[in-house]
This record gives sequence, structure tokens and C-alpha cells, in this order.
Amino acid sequence: MRRNIIIVDDEPENIEVLRLMLEMEGFSILEAHDGKSALILIQKYKIDLAIIDIMMPKVNGYELIKLVRKEYKMPIIILSAKNQEMDKIMGLGLGADDFISKPFSLLEVLARIQAQLRRTYDFNVSSSNYEHSQTHFNDLVLEHHSCILYKRGHEIKLSALEYKLLKLFMGEPGRIFTKKQIFENVWSDHYYSDDNTIMVQISRLREKIEDYPRNPVYLKTVRGLGYRFAKKEELNER
Repeated sequence: MRRNIIIVDDEPENIEVLRLMLEMEGFSILEAHDGKSALILIQKYKIDLAIIDIMMPKVNGYELIKLVRKEYKMPIIILSAKNQEMDKIMGLGLGADDFISKPFSLLEVLARIQAQLRRTYDFNVSSSNYEHSQTHFNDLVLEHHSCILYKRGHEIKLSALEYKLLKLFMGEPGRIFTKKQIFENVWSDHYYSDDNTIMVQISRLREKIEDYPRNPVYLKTVRGLGYRFAKKEELNER
């Protein structure tokens, strides 16, 4: 299947070099030079992945990501010269799935794109490939076909990344996942140490599944090791 990728950057030379490389790899490319134009294209066409710069006119990258995440689940990769730790935390916190700093390596960008596409769409398969179409856990029901979470019957929309994280944890309650294991299962085939990336996404997921995110009962931190999902018997004891 030919995937559609939108590149949003106010520097035409960046778009051009990425477009040439990605078209050679068989992708269909849409381009925009500001967030406002990008949003119009995203609403008009089916986009499989977005590459977004931060510093842009009219609507900047942060604002664009926030608007996109209200309606769409496609993976978002930030590609920006703003590479301070807080820039990454803010972008990931708003719903981006990855962050690449400028100047960038074309081979790295391609590898990150391929990893995001592979891990975002590998669960969009027929129901015959699922042992169950839902995972039930106490008050939570995770729908695998729609990638939607229900909490006490109320629908909670998840990003593709949040779905993959929750599917990983709910699939093996009680198991401690190290940060390396989480990253390799959810982000890409190759782990790179970025504790903030995982910490931000865990925090966002807790905001959706926990009644009191600062005192979680489902998604537990295991100090010095990683994270685990509570066992049902633990919840029954409460």
C-alpha cells in the first residue's frame, strides 16, 4: 500500500530533500509551509504519517499537533532545530510520537518513519488475526479494531502510541517492563536512551485511565526497574 506522508516545514529546501528521498522509497508526499495550510490538507486527504517542524508562521508546530490530535491518530514525527529537553517534552506531551533534531540524517529519518508506520499499522489487520477483539480489565475495555478505550462505559480516544502502550501493559498484568523493553516494543526496533520520552507518554496514559493520576492504581512505577500493570487481585483487595 502506498502511504501518504505530509511534510510541514517553512524551509522549502528541507521539504525538497525529504520529498525526493521519500518519493524514491515509494511514498506519496504532501507538503505545507505553515500549520494552517497543513491542517487543511490533513482534513482533506488521508494522511498516514506527519513530519512537523515547530517554528512556523500562522500556526506553529505545537499548535498544529494539538489540533491534529483532537481528531486523528496518525503517527507524528517532530523535525526541528529546537532540540532542548523541554522542547522534546512539550512536543511528546502534546501527542507527537517521535522527535528528530535538525540537522538530520536522511537515513535516520527514513528509519524512524518506517518504524512508526510498521508499528502503527501492524494492528490494523482482520479480526481473524486476533485471539480476542477486546481486552477487559476491571473498569477498562480496550477495543483492538477501533483502538478505543472504554472506562466504565465512557469512550476515551487514544493516540496510536497510547493504544500500543496500553495494549502492551494490559496484555501482561503484573509483568515489569523495563524502559528498554517498552521502547523496543512500542517505538522502534532500536532502543535509544531517552527516559523523558517514556515518562511523558506514561503520564499522558495515566491521565486517561486513572481516576487519580498522581496516585495510580493501574499503571505502577517500579523504582529502578520500569513500569507494570496491576494484577486483578490487587484491585480486588482495594
